[in-house]
Amino acid sequence: MHILVLNGPNLNMLGIREPEHYGTQTLADLTAMIEAEAARLGITVECRQSNHEGELVDWIQGAYGKADGILINPAAYTHTSVALLDAVKAVSLPTVEVHISDPDTRDEFRKISYIRQACIATVKGKGFPGYIEGMQILVRHIAAKRR
Repeated sequence: MHILVLNGPNLNMLGIREPEHYGTQTLADLTAMIEAEAARLGITVECRQSNHEGELVDWIQGAYGKADGILINPAAYTHTSVALLDAVKAVSLPTVEVHISDPDTRDEFRKISYIRQACIATVKGKGFPGYIEGMQILVRHIAAKRR
């Protein structure tokens, strides 16, 4: 089983960006945590981050026929990107939306998620462990569909 893990804009700044919302750990720390859990689960992951919407769309499209599922933190694109929504719909891969903070408790505009309607689940406000929960949701979902 192979999972594509995508992180959107500004998540490369984890550790220094708004630590009151995102903590002090870095993107490298997050990637190491995800890779360790993948090894424990006996799956492979590919972790990527981009500040560019089109690159994220390209990676989602590139997952077609190669990945079994997608774990995505679209970051600011959560609230603006129909393109990411359409890309996830196009590839028809089970996708879990994840957020380090809980967007519903922040600015009013952050309560809108375009991508959510194409996702099997959303995990929010659980910090880095939310990625592990999201990956476990994906693995269970994919395994159940294979039975």
